[in-house]
Amino acid sequence: MGAHPEGPQLQPEREAQLGLIPPPPFPRLPVAGKGSIPSSRGAPPPPPVLAARQAGGVPGEAEQPTPELVEVEVGSTALLRCPLDSPGNLSHVDWFVVHKEKRTPIFRVRQGQGQSEPGEYQHRLSLQGPGATLAVAQVGPHDERIFLCQSRRPRSQEHRIQLRVYKAPEEPTIQISTNGISVNSQEPAEVATCVGRNGYPLPQVIWYKNRQALKEEKNRIHIQSSQIVESSGLYTLESILKAQLVKEDKDAQFYCELSYRLPSGNHMKESKEVTVPVFYPAERLWLEVEPVGTLKEGDRVEIRCLTDGNPAPHFTISKKNPSTGEMEEQETPDNGFLVLDPAQKQHSGIYQCQSLDLEDTTSLSSDTQKLLVNYVSDVRVSPAAPEGQEGDSLTLTCEAESNQALTFQWLREKTGQVLEEGPTLQLRGLKREAGGGYHCVASVPSVPGLNRTQLVNVAIFGPPWMALKERRVWVKEDTMQNLSCEASGHPRPTISWNVNSTASEQEQDPQRVLSTLSVVVTPELLETGIQCTASNSLGRNTTTIFLTRVGLTTLTPDSSTAAGPSTSTVSPHARANSTSPERKLPELESKGVVIVAVIVCILVLAVLGAVLYFFYKKGKLPCGRSGKQEITLPPSRKSEFVVEVKSDKLPEEMGLLQGSTGDKRAPGDQGEKYIDLRH
Repeated sequence: MGAHPEGPQLQPEREAQLGLIPPPPFPRLPVAGKGSIPSSRGAPPPPPVLAARQAGGVPGEAEQPTPELVEVEVGSTALLRCPLDSPGNLSHVDWFVVHKEKRTPIFRVRQGQGQSEPGEYQHRLSLQGPGATLAVAQVGPHDERIFLCQSRRPRSQEHRIQLRVYKAPEEPTIQISTNGISVNSQEPAEVATCVGRNGYPLPQVIWYKNRQALKEEKNRIHIQSSQIVESSGLYTLESILKAQLVKEDKDAQFYCELSYRLPSGNHMKESKEVTVPVFYPAERLWLEVEPVGTLKEGDRVEIRCLTDGNPAPHFTISKKNPSTGEMEEQETPDNGFLVLDPAQKQHSGIYQCQSLDLEDTTSLSSDTQKLLVNYVSDVRVSPAAPEGQEGDSLTLTCEAESNQALTFQWLREKTGQVLEEGPTLQLRGLKREAGGGYHCVASVPSVPGLNRTQLVNVAIFGPPWMALKERRVWVKEDTMQNLSCEASGHPRPTISWNVNSTASEQEQDPQRVLSTLSVVVTPELLETGIQCTASNSLGRNTTTIFLTRVGLTTLTPDSSTAAGPSTSTVSPHARANSTSPERKLPELESKGVVIVAVIVCILVLAVLGAVLYFFYKKGKLPCGRSGKQEITLPPSRKSEFVVEVKSDKLPEEMGLLQGSTGDKRAPGDQGEKYIDLRH
């Protein structure tokens, strides 16, 4: 968590601890228990040059001047100013570090030029400005000392500076106890451990539960803190929280806070919040069933034992035996979790859950709960295999079992059409088309989605029915062709072919069969075709399949361009048998009718054109005759032959020519001329 300033500064208190000044009346931060220290809150690092303030003197040395206080963070540069009375004194200054009143020279200034003395500060000291300020680079915890500047010209003078060093600790880490805490523990148990690393001076730790600070409490809360001084001089703080917890603490949020001081003020950092596992015995046990509401066969039902204890005890689920009245334990792969998938009617009954706490051997029992699985079963149709002759009547009756009121519905299998509402279906005046499948659907209106279906096939006695007497198939010579033939009837027919090749039969339903023949197209088959014959005990029927070669210019309406063997199927849906008056024209005949109609139209147009031309030549039609011009001849030459020559130009072109020459013709003139060929 982030750091931010908080509270008053604690520096005077720390000065008093060092014996520099007497402690002033100053409020302290809350104490977190044994081993706790003053608290502060975090902020951004300060600039390298820090404002200084005066601190009180050391007891017993009242004659010495009060040291000046300079505060700086670890790693930055401390600027120590030597404010002597006369600027001229700065040309001859000696710097010392004081430890236990022992002075050790570290730097000297002569004629404004500085030089470090051998020792730990030899490479970290330099002058800032005209010799008045000493810069200490890379300040660390070991630099928290008193520095003294001294001048002997014109008289001996000295100035003391107390350097204070600060370092914000890292973000605190918190680790909960992996063993958990039992509410039956007689002593405070370890809840969590908080660690704050690399801080200076030592930070203060405060523990919180649900945002409330915890304080030391006898036999209830104990906070144990310890510290480690790293080789760098920084501190690592470890704090352990021990407490007696109750059942209500199972969801409590614990965290720790580190309070520390920087030159900018008091700061704090918080750890993440954690939840500690709390163990407590169960006081109540109950049974839960999902889904909630009305259940039906086929649902996924989950029965689960639940308790308010932690950890969960050992569960058993029992079901009452309706015969003996005793509770019998059910097999559960998971502790207290029974799955019924799919649920069936035998799963209905009385269920109960029992628990056993292995720690204190206490046992609990839940209230009993009734489970009801609604069902529909044993859907039956009578007669089971109905059959009849054409013209007869049949009555089909549907029955079923259920724990709820039932409704019945009859549907045709082929179309899904609803035929009847109720348990009885009447089929009167049977025809061959009435044969096939019928569904009886038994439903429970009060339970949506609960229904069962029974299929029954009605058989109508008769010879085999086939689609067509003959059919033409477009094929390519010397290729493999798949030919299919379908027939139906009762008894169910068998299909045979008049060629020796591989054939396979597939039962479509109790009255219908499909046969597929794979054959290589040969010139002989192109001439004779192939016969498919369906037969049963009541008769037989034959379909002839004519094979027509596909040419480059042949139109093949039903030919396939796909690679591999092509397939042609003769279906019984369109009846064309000797036993049925119903007939359907082949596709080839339908397309032939279209071709004949086109030819007839062309012939009619040709005749109409001839008639019009005849009337035109006879002069019955006035159009086209006004353009003729007869050349006047002498009477002696009128008996000579004249040839009529018509211009080959279109009327529009003639009009353009007339416009260019200035000659105008009559509106009906077509530009015809008579030329005398006698000369």
